[in-house]
Amino acid sequence: MSADKRVVEAIDVDTPSVARMYDWLLGGTDNYPADRDACHKLLDIAPSTQALARINRAFLRRVVRHLAAECGIRQFIDHGSGLPTQDNVHEIAQSVDRSSRVVYIDLDPIVLAHGRVVLQENDDTAVIRADMRHTDTIFAHPQVERLIRPNEPVAALFVSVLHCIPDHDDPAALIRRVAAHLPSGSYMVICQLVSQDAAIRDEVTDFMAHTTPEWGRVRAPEEVRAYFDGMDIVDPGLVEVSLWRPDSQVTPRQRTQEWQEWGGVARIR
Repeated sequence: MSADKRVVEAIDVDTPSVARMYDWLLGGTDNYPADRDACHKLLDIAPSTQALARINRAFLRRVVRHLAAECGIRQFIDHGSGLPTQDNVHEIAQSVDRSSRVVYIDLDPIVLAHGRVVLQENDDTAVIRADMRHTDTIFAHPQVERLIRPNEPVAALFVSVLHCIPDHDDPAALIRRVAAHLPSGSYMVICQLVSQDAAIRDEVTDFMAHTTPEWGRVRAPEEVRAYFDGMDIVDPGLVEVSLWRPDSQVTPRQRTQEWQEWGGVARIR
């Protein structure tokens, strides 16, 4: 039996996974009844959640294309990458320049197994199973050392994952640690779930905390703004992500605004 098959068979299918919930919200099939049930309950609390997931994925596509085509970035580290779907980071970056190199990081074992299958013939891309909070371990990983050249700019992606980091693990400190590993001229891409409504923040946070162990907190926009301290935020600034350099006026929008994916892109000095 292969190692990847053993990993898949060891997955706890009765406890919802954020990665598999996100997969279902995007229309994927790599999820289980517990994940789908949790998604339906979450949609009862926050009806815009499925639209929000799709808007967030579109933001990821636009950001990577911009960084590769307009900023000349050829190295990407995608923290909390989730399950492979259409228009993954490596597909977008390598469509601009085939030599682009991508490392995906996730702790979910099913992400590792599926990612290795998808990437087995792509030598410029790797997926590693690691906790995104363990920055030193990640940058010392053989695949990161193989693919990421330390003196060239890097794009570090934290797209819709920092709400999975609890306050006691200090997501702002995590961003500072990663930035310290990157050369000047690198980029940080950050967005996370936010709400101006304290009741929604509390209700969703409580539901997710009792649903999956992979959860931190829905935050307020000003908390996310602090993640960018010491970096130069690029236009159009920090926004609800459907407004970040939209492809057209018909870019999908949420019908309700109980919460948002909010953030942007910054250049490391």
